Amino acid sequence: MRVVALAAALLAATIALPSAAQSQGDYPSRPVMLIVPYGAGGVADVGMRILGEKLSNRLKQQFVVENRPGAGGIIAAQAEAAAAPDGYTLLMTGNFTAIAVALFKSLPYNVLTDFAAVSTAGYFDVLLVTRAGSPLHTVQDVVAAARANPGKLNIGTINPGSTQNLAAELFVSTAAIKTTIVPFRTSPDMAGAVIRGDVDIAFEFYAPLSGLFTGNKIVALASTGATRTAYLPEVPTVMESGMSDYEVSSWNGLCVPAATPKAVIATLNAAMKEVIPSPDVQARVRQMGMGMRSSTPEQMTARMTADIAKYGIIVDEAGIPKHD
Repeated sequence: MRVVALAAALLAATIALPSAAQSQGDYPSRPVMLIVPYGAGGVADVGMRILGEKLSNRLKQQFVVENRPGAGGIIAAQAEAAAAPDGYTLLMTGNFTAIAVALFKSLPYNVLTDFAAVSTAGYFDVLLVTRAGSPLHTVQDVVAAARANPGKLNIGTINPGSTQNLAAELFVSTAAIKTTIVPFRTSPDMAGAVIRGDVDIAFEFYAPLSGLFTGNKIVALASTGATRTAYLPEVPTVMESGMSDYEVSSWNGLCVPAATPKAVIATLNAAMKEVIPSPDVQARVRQMGMGMRSSTPEQMTARMTADIAKYGIIVDEAGIPKHD
């Protein structure tokens, strides 16, 4: 009787295997939720909505954006960590997730072990800008001015711990100069200070400054990425301008709970790899001062790992207090 029972159990398991494989092969068979850790209407949110629209068309199921802002992305990440590992709850993650590791004494999840990367998506280079008519025309001018008058050059950024603020901190340490970094609550406050000459230069993304560029109120001296931006191709990078070790890019991508089947991750990755290069997507995101490119899951994980180490050093060297 035991032999018969064992044989029946093995037969049942054998019959069930194709059913499980088929369920993964049918993914997605219902709508997918995409959690964005920012409020609606921002550049990152709009970029995710463009991507979700294209994934919906490609995979024949709705990808619905749900905004869960707050606590430096922790609220959204906690929701993702608690979600079923079936590919129906995605999370927008990125360099802000790596920065949170540096800024908080502890997190209620492990960024590298509780989530599995799918692919990178959006890239946002920071711009080094100054007012129109400024005597500073290049990165070299900025460095020379700072060295001639240590501590006198003022650099505007937004909140300490933001990508823009850390880009400025890294610039100062890489150039080995002494400056005064002035944090502002909002981008408009900082932009006004640049135009008035209250600060000499500033680090900010393109989107909050786009109207000031078209109005010839400010000029970009450099961008902070590894290559020139598609929306300001005439502007050199900081690396091109003599600081070969300097690179800062804000980026985002999609991840899933760590136990999500590899077949589901592969389906999502293949779809992103197909839709992101489309001319329509590239044209729409370029208008927002954003680039978009996919990666392998391994490349995204490597980028996250490197950023955790990089921003941890910057935060420690800058003496930015950690949050509880």
